[in-house]
Amino acid sequence: MSQQYRAPTVRKAFQILRLLARREAGLSLSEIARQLQIGKSTVHGLVAALEQEDAVERDPESKRFSLGLGLLGLGRAVDARMDLKQVAHPFMEDLRAKTQESVFLGSRSFQHTTIVDIVESTRDLKITSPIGTRLPLLAGATGKVFLAALPAEQAEAWLDAKELRRYTENTIIDAKKYLQELDRVRREGYALDDEEYIPGVRAVAAAISGQRQPMSAIWVVGFTPSMRAEKTRMIAQETKRTAAAIGRCLME
Repeated sequence: MSQQYRAPTVRKAFQILRLLARREAGLSLSEIARQLQIGKSTVHGLVAALEQEDAVERDPESKRFSLGLGLLGLGRAVDARMDLKQVAHPFMEDLRAKTQESVFLGSRSFQHTTIVDIVESTRDLKITSPIGTRLPLLAGATGKVFLAALPAEQAEAWLDAKELRRYTENTIIDAKKYLQELDRVRREGYALDDEEYIPGVRAVAAAISGQRQPMSAIWVVGFTPSMRAEKTRMIAQETKRTAAAIGRCLME
């Protein structure tokens, strides 16, 4: 990331959190300021903001600050994502062997899908993307499975509040047609992307059930010539089975 995108305030807030993580007994404002070589007034403002978010807490007697319970939920979310990746990876390798295409694992993060893991196709020409890449929620097959998991009324309200962006000539930009597509996903248990996000690329996605991980999905991506209709139908069934197997393991 280039220098122009640095956010000094955010960096200082994380410096405070890292420092407190190393001090079980907590630290006073003066100690934080001295050890980080940050002005006391700046530390006071940052700590006050972190305290409002329950990221830090102050002992009423000693006036010393330590990490707050608000970070616990964030830590659990990270743990859940790591559990998801560890459980899913062997299943992803098996799905790659069956389909010969790249297999992705991702979780919904507000208005995006974040790639958590990938098992690349062994072909020389393949679809790939770095782990951590964020995809627009309404782009391709993953958005369909995530929205299809919502009650129909909630999905419709979500689409009413968003504009469907055109990525290719095949992108569904009519909300009514998109809702019809979500109905199909609910019935069949998987979503298709027929060159709707990237020209020449097809994908099949299925949602992963389970209560211990964020809303997540697994999807298979390949170039259109290698994903003809018959093969895509096979991939759809295998992707559904794989998603269900991962979900069962997560719930054990």
